Formats: sequence, structure tokens, C-alpha cells
Amino acid sequence: MGSDTQIKQPVIFFDGVCNLCNSSINFIIKRDKKKYFKFSSLQGNYATETLPSKFIETGNLPSLILLDENIKIKSTAALSIARHLSGLWPLFYGLIIVPAFIRHFFYDLVAKNRYKWFGKKDQCMVPTPELKDRFMD
Repeated sequence: MGSDTQIKQPVIFFDGVCNLCNSSINFIIKRDKKKYFKFSSLQGNYATETLPSKFIETGNLPSLILLDENIKIKSTAALSIARHLSGLWPLFYGLIIVPAFIRHFFYDLVAKNRYKWFGKKDQCMVPTPELKDRFMD
């Protein structure tokens, strides 16, 4: 991350061509009543400019990254996001006590098969005009 980059709002980076990921972002938007999060596809310019190169250059993008005071990935990112949603979703944050290697195993199982199980788009999702200000690309 560039030293001049300051995160004013947590940013969720997601796989913009993954149907599961796009559905998850829509799920988060509906439950993020306080508009706590901003969003960016991992394939976009903002991700390339903001995230460490190890996430971008591998060619094997993770499906979810949360950038707030630090970088969280996989199940840790998902649970941290749930913590800020409306309804009962913050209760899932209690699963953070499960060791990361166990949580990540199940997360990786779904992430590895996400295109096969849920499909893939040809291009990244385009936010509606009402949501445009919440997307960083």
C-alpha cells in the first residue's frame, strides 16, 4: 500500500466476475444500514493501486479481502464484515475463536469451487447510480 493512501472507510475487495461474490456484496449492501463499507472489485484499478502486490501479481486472486486498519482475508474478513451488519449477523463474529486454519479450510473449499458451483460473469458488476459512491473503481 502506498504511504499516502489513507483508508477513511473500510473497503471490501471482491472477485468482480464471481456470481457468489457479487451476490455476497449485494447481501452486505442490504444489511450495511450505516453505509460502513466501501467496495472494489479485485480486478479494478483501485485494488491494483491500493493492495500489496502479492495479492495482485499472483494471478490467483483471493475471493475476499477487507482493508480497514489492516488487511483481513478469507474467513477472518467475512466474520469481520458480519460484525458490522444489521440483524443477527454480528453474532457470527463469535466464530472468530475457531482457529483460523480450520475456518480457512472451509472458506477455501467454497472459494476454490465458486466458479464451478455458482458461475462466472464475463465482466465485473456495474453498480447502480444509487450505489456508485460506495464503489472505489
